[in-house]
Amino acid sequence: MRFRVRIFVSFVALTGLAFAGGVSAQAQNTTTQTGSAPANPNGTYIAIDPLAKVTYDNRFDISLGFAYDHMKAGPTLLQGSNLGGLDLEGSYWLSKHWGVEGNLRAYAGTSGAGVNSANFNGGPIKGPFVAEYMGLGGAEWLGPHNKHGALIAHALVGGTYGDFGRDLGSPRPGVPNPFQAVDFYNTQFAPAGVIGGHLDLNRSARWVFRITCDAVMTHYSIDYPPKNSQFDVNYAMSVGVEYKFKKKR
Repeated sequence: MRFRVRIFVSFVALTGLAFAGGVSAQAQNTTTQTGSAPANPNGTYIAIDPLAKVTYDNRFDISLGFAYDHMKAGPTLLQGSNLGGLDLEGSYWLSKHWGVEGNLRAYAGTSGAGVNSANFNGGPIKGPFVAEYMGLGGAEWLGPHNKHGALIAHALVGGTYGDFGRDLGSPRPGVPNPFQAVDFYNTQFAPAGVIGGHLDLNRSARWVFRITCDAVMTHYSIDYPPKNSQFDVNYAMSVGVEYKFKKKR
């Protein structure tokens, strides 16, 4: 009897050990499989901030943009001119907030004209070509800024060359002064000024997307009666890119 009891107890003990060993092996296998599985089945990604190295300690920068300018080609014209062109700017920074800026602008397009019969065939001149070419310089100030962008204000003075007579022709019988016939300013050099600024959106440490908005002041004159001159204030803007050179202040 005792022998049978011992056999039964030994059988139960062996069964328990076998069950425990199986559970332990299964747990180890599960742990091993879980540990060998990658945490991210799509791979590991490293986030890189393209704006991490943006600073405002560069000495030079240059920008070029496609430009728009609204102007009046004559002292009493009701129709304005919508001109397109290019806007080239360069800056030399004296300190973190103050710099000097040079600016070249070229605008061209067509303009409305005063009521006239000054065309060579006796009819009216319609939509004559006009253009403005400006050279300006002045001060600029770096305003609120961070790694994402900046606001920059500027005030520039200089001159403009207004080309208003290319499609008007020369004086002729019945049209002694073509500029007067269409109510245009004479082609001339004149003083000019700009007040406005830039909205810069950084794309990297060197490259910037730039939007420029300005009030443009010109002082053209006429050589026909009443032979006066006047200030015109118009709107201009450009959209382009800026590059910051590596040299620091």
